[in-house]
Amino acid sequence: MTEGVLENNMVKLRAPEPDDVDLLYVWENNMEIWKVSNTITPFSRHLLKKYIETAHLDIWESKQLRLIIEAKDQNALMNVPVGLIDLFDFDPYHLRAGIGILIANQQYRRRGYATEALKLLVRYCFGILQLNQIYCNISADNQVSLQLFKKQGFVEVGVKKSWLKTQSGWEDEVMLQLLNPKPRLPKN
Repeated sequence: MTEGVLENNMVKLRAPEPDDVDLLYVWENNMEIWKVSNTITPFSRHLLKKYIETAHLDIWESKQLRLIIEAKDQNALMNVPVGLIDLFDFDPYHLRAGIGILIANQQYRRRGYATEALKLLVRYCFGILQLNQIYCNISADNQVSLQLFKKQGFVEVGVKKSWLKTQSGWEDEVMLQLLNPKPRLPKN
């Protein structure tokens, strides 16, 4: 069994590679997931290629980190990319960041990949980056995502009323937060 900071026996989190442009293009332009990613405009291959070219920048510099979630298939020779997990709005002073997660294809959902990816990213955030807290914002009607984050210890800290405009009207957005159980205070 392989265990690492960004890998366990079920999933591996890795940086995007140039070969991922076409995959990211399909995922980012899938209008069915725009609601959960707060996207309203399509992405070009050119823009995604430029993003991947700068993905090598340190999180302290870029203030974000995007990782590909790969499912480990014991019967295949290669891992299968199934989604993305992001750190965004990284704040190096307050030591916090937002988390977003996507399992792109329906066939890979509800198999535990999101749970395992989130566990790995939480461990990375608190163990390696030494963050004080991580948070997420989820549409109140997205019960699957709310359960995913709550199962990992995230606590609901507020609700933004009528925050998200949708085709069917306005929806609330739930704010969840997870504090580092072993925070390190800055040295004076």
